[in-house]
Amino acid sequence: MTERRKAATRLEIAREAVRLFAERGVAATTAEEIASAAGISQRTLWRYTSSKELCVRPLLTYALDSVTVLMRSWPRDRPLAEAVAGGPSSLTEASPSTDAEALRDLVLLTRTEPGLRAVWLQVHHDAELIFAEVVAERTGHRPDDLEPRVQATLLNGALRIAVEQWAWGADPRPDSLPDAIARALGIAREGLSG
Repeated sequence: MTERRKAATRLEIAREAVRLFAERGVAATTAEEIASAAGISQRTLWRYTSSKELCVRPLLTYALDSVTVLMRSWPRDRPLAEAVAGGPSSLTEASPSTDAEALRDLVLLTRTEPGLRAVWLQVHHDAELIFAEVVAERTGHRPDDLEPRVQATLLNGALRIAVEQWAWGADPRPDSLPDAIARALGIAREGLSG
């Protein structure tokens, strides 16, 4: 099976897991039900993930991976915030609206499902390390230097909180997500002025 096919299968598992979790809750959803909904065997499901909560990870990493690709390809003479602020609109256009709906459902579930909240926070922690690498590549620092780590933390925090505000807010349309991200990045650029 090619890597592209495996990635598509992981994403389908994530979509179906979120759909079932939103309908029934995590505790009431079995791995067998997730596998059946994704059109695979339970044995195959366990090849892709080690827990039913981790089934959702590809849905979360998809957008963050796309942001990383945008950041790495962004011209060095332009601020990274521009890449990220401009990126999510193309991401929401490129991904099906069902992914935006699944992402919203998942982020809503993180408020009440500790296992999903742990996955959400771990994905962002992992992304922060990658963002620090990208910032370091662009600035000549090492990824573990203070500057890239703080900048990566600001970027990552702004992205996480923007998605949470969007999902938990009154306007959860997919096309309102880029606005939430741009606004959060603007606040992050202002820093601790208050």
